Amino acid sequence: MKNNCVLITGATKGIGWAITQRLADLGCHVVGLARHTQDIDFPGYLYSCDLSNAGETEEALRVIREKYPIDAVVNSVGPVMPEPLGEVDLASLYQSFDLNVRVALQVVQAFAPSMKARKVGRIINICGRAVHGSIGHTSYSAAKSALLGCTRTWALELAPYGITVNAVSPGPIETGLFRAEYPVGSDGERAVLASVPMGRLGQASEVAAAVTFLLGDEAAFITGQELGVDGGGSLAGR
Repeated sequence: MKNNCVLITGATKGIGWAITQRLADLGCHVVGLARHTQDIDFPGYLYSCDLSNAGETEEALRVIREKYPIDAVVNSVGPVMPEPLGEVDLASLYQSFDLNVRVALQVVQAFAPSMKARKVGRIINICGRAVHGSIGHTSYSAAKSALLGCTRTWALELAPYGITVNAVSPGPIETGLFRAEYPVGSDGERAVLASVPMGRLGQASEVAAAVTFLLGDEAAFITGQELGVDGGGSLAGR
């Protein structure tokens, strides 16, 4: 993977940041897209972009497309919007689909043509355990399920060109986003831990390791798959 050029959305926080650091350590040229870019010692090329703005996103992708030969894409951005059924705000639903699905589609459509021309490429979509259902997360679960469907469809369309498309679905991961919803020692944290057979939270570095594998040459015959990084939390018999 050394010298490969990888674009990562949401590259400065949580899982996206862990993926950025791991790939940079492996010698990849990392191109990051994020809303917050100040005071960050980014190990690559970082572009400030409000991904909720489709026009601004398109312009940023145009600049990157003209400047870098993107070999792989990791769609990591995707906010969690907890709301119980009966209190789901339609604006939250629309925003969740917009940031999880529209952004991923926009990014892939920007770089798939060049990948197809070279007959090589990797696309990784960060989905989540919520695709199996998650109490209080209608918008997030629906959007990530849609992204998983996109993953399988794109895999079929791009396979003839040697491009793989896979999903990595983390369970509960120790990030700032997780802690904002589940503080240490809270009832919510205890409930989450009880749903994980391994009895602990995952680390962002463990998700990054799974992404790195799927980006590598050894995974060239793996496409359209979902790899759970969740301590067994998605197993039906838990």
